[in-house]
Amino acid sequence: MAELDVQPKRSNPWWLWLLLAIVALAILMFLFKGCNNDNSTTSTTDSTSTTSDTTKTIAATTPDWNSVDFNAAKVVDEDVTDPGIAVSGNDQYTIYTLGENILFDTDANALQGDASAKLKQIVASLNKRFKGAQIGVFGSTDSTGTAGHNKALGAERADAVKNWLISDGGIDANNVTIHSLGESKPVATNATESGREQNRNVSIVAFPNK
Repeated sequence: MAELDVQPKRSNPWWLWLLLAIVALAILMFLFKGCNNDNSTTSTTDSTSTTSDTTKTIAATTPDWNSVDFNAAKVVDEDVTDPGIAVSGNDQYTIYTLGENILFDTDANALQGDASAKLKQIVASLNKRFKGAQIGVFGSTDSTGTAGHNKALGAERADAVKNWLISDGGIDANNVTIHSLGESKPVATNATESGREQNRNVSIVAFPNK
């Protein structure tokens, strides 16, 4: 009988399997990293887009207080009958102006007792025409004294009116801001007593929501 020459089956070297495992692991890690980068990019893009949209919304709803023209044309408001209240403005905003002598004693920042009746007329007009509008309270002075003192006095008077509007007038505190013009934007000459008196005032500016 012929002898069969049977050779044992050769097995692949162990290191070859190890090399294949390492290559497979490297491929999996590369694919996983690529997926994470895509998600991160999408998340960053979405976040940037949201921030941009929020910024645009805020810019669209915040009035440009620096654009207010306190020499705007006078307008008629049937709810404001007190001659001590001047009403002016345009199609963007309305200005209610009260003289210093109506609201305050000379060089003082506390509201006088009879100021409430006049402020109530303004609030009635605001509630009727500009419910929920952004309200800016501006304090102005004449040029007597230092610019620093006038700036501070204008802010104090504007703040006093703001507090009344919120506590007594029922205006939403989130809708009211104060601005001190001091002596910087006179509506009349400071060379005469009459002009200086006109420059000492507080203006309530209503920007209707668009």
